[in-house]
This record gives sequence, structure tokens and C-alpha cells, in this order.
Amino acid sequence: MKLAMIGLGKMGFNMARRLLHGGHEVVVYNRTREKTDELAQEGAIPAYAPGEVVEKLSPPRVVWIMLPAGPVVDEHVDEFGKLLSSGDIVVDGGNSYFRDDLKHDAQLKEKSVRFMDAGVSGGVWGLQIGYCLMVGGDPEVYHIVEPALETLAPQDGYLHCGPIGSGHFVKMVHNGIEYGMMQAYAEGFEILSKSQFSESMDFQKIAHLWNQGSVIRSWLLELAESAFSRDPKLDSIKGYVVDSGEGRWTVQQAVDLGVAAPVIATSLFARFASRMEDSFGNKVLAALRHEFGGHAVVKEE
Repeated sequence: MKLAMIGLGKMGFNMARRLLHGGHEVVVYNRTREKTDELAQEGAIPAYAPGEVVEKLSPPRVVWIMLPAGPVVDEHVDEFGKLLSSGDIVVDGGNSYFRDDLKHDAQLKEKSVRFMDAGVSGGVWGLQIGYCLMVGGDPEVYHIVEPALETLAPQDGYLHCGPIGSGHFVKMVHNGIEYGMMQAYAEGFEILSKSQFSESMDFQKIAHLWNQGSVIRSWLLELAESAFSRDPKLDSIKGYVVDSGEGRWTVQQAVDLGVAAPVIATSLFARFASRMEDSFGNKVLAALRHEFGGHAVVKEE
């Protein structure tokens, strides 16, 4: 199929690449042209303005937005809403708040433009192993976009979760769970680092060991092993852990729904605390975020 990828950051750039490798025609647009030019050399169709994006697509046009949640997405939904025609589709694949999806859907419906939300997980590794896609929207829109979803995801790696907003809601909860899992690993390694045995311990080998048939094996432990292989005691980074917003939204939903979620809530508050003190556990958290998502780390001076 033919579609446009708007926003060529860490996620959008590799998603466009994976679509190209899958035989799709991909129109690419980024506010700075260097990444657009780079993908054009790999077979993408370059566009250097939103109007040019629309001109280079065929009805029903599919515009996939991979941009930071909030005002930037608002701006692009508004702009493409004015440019697209009846029956065209806007997909928000960023980490938007599910309530914003409802607002964007209503806004685009006034122009008879259709909307779909897609929670995307996979980070910087998605190009190689595929992206887990959690999709919300009308089933008809979902089926139009499904060839792209099938290419982006690994086998059984995409799901129509329900109506508008449900995809980002499922992704929000996914990220809340991720916070809790990462916090548990971080605390475990913190205990190891403070023990009487710490000097003799190889954290890379321990992470590798725990992935060999143990009940706590996971991809996150593989990433921990990778981080420890480069920096055995994580001496080069600060234990300063940023939160992207979805953990906060998950905790707020738990409060609104009256659901007890102490692990997710505590893991969020631990990230807040990381900005006030430097601990080894927080270094583990920062390193894991860098490993799976390419998120920036704060280096020790």
C-alpha cells in the first residue's frame, strides 16, 4: 500500500524503513530535511511540506503521524485535517493520551476525514524484530491500514483493541506495567550492588544467568546484560530517570477507576525521586530506557 510517515525520529525513521523493506510506497516528511533525504536514497518518496505529502498520496490517503504527544500532534492533526479529503485517514502512532484521540477524531470528522490511534512498542529494535501495535478505531479503517500493520509487526504482533482511544489506552497500561517491571529489576540490582558480595559479582553474567530458564527471564534482562557489558557498574551515567507521561496517565486512570495499582504508582514516584538523588538502581533504570528506546541518559561529569 501507499502511505505517508510524518516525523522521522528514532521510531518514525525505522518504521518507514521497515515499510519500505516490506514493499510499500512510503512518502516521508520531517521538519528538517536531512532524514527525508536519507530515506529518499533508500527508495522513499520525499516530501518537504504537508501539502506536498497530500499531493503525492492517492485516495484514500493514509497519513501516519509519529510525533511527540501534545501540541505538536495537535498542530499536525489540524494541518492535515485542512489538507486531506473526505475518506482519507490520519493515524496517530505516537504516545498520545487516549482522551486526545477522542478530540482529534471529532475534529477530523467535521471534514469527513477518518482517524485511527496506534500504540507502538518496540523502540529502536523495531526495525529488526518488528513493532507491537495496539490499534483503536473503526474496523473499516483498521482493515484499510492492516497491510502496513502486518509489515510493521512481528507475527501476531498487532491487534484491533476496540474503538477510538482504545489503542493508546492499552499502550498506556502497557507502559505502566513496564515501569513496574523495570523498577523491580532496578531494586534487585541495587540490593546486589550494596551487598557484601558486590565486589565479586559480575552483573552482566547475573543478568544473563537469570534469562536461562528462570521465572524472571525477559527481554528487559537481555537489555540489562547489554548495558552491563559496556559499563559493568554503570559508572558513566547518572541515576536520573525521566518519565514520558504514560506512567502518570496510568496512575491517574487507576485513581479514577478505583483500581489499586501500588507497584505502578510506586515505580512512577521512584522516577521522581531519582531526580533528587543518584543511586545504582536508578542507573539501571536509565540504562534500560536507553537500551530499548534509545532514550537519552545523563552522563557523569
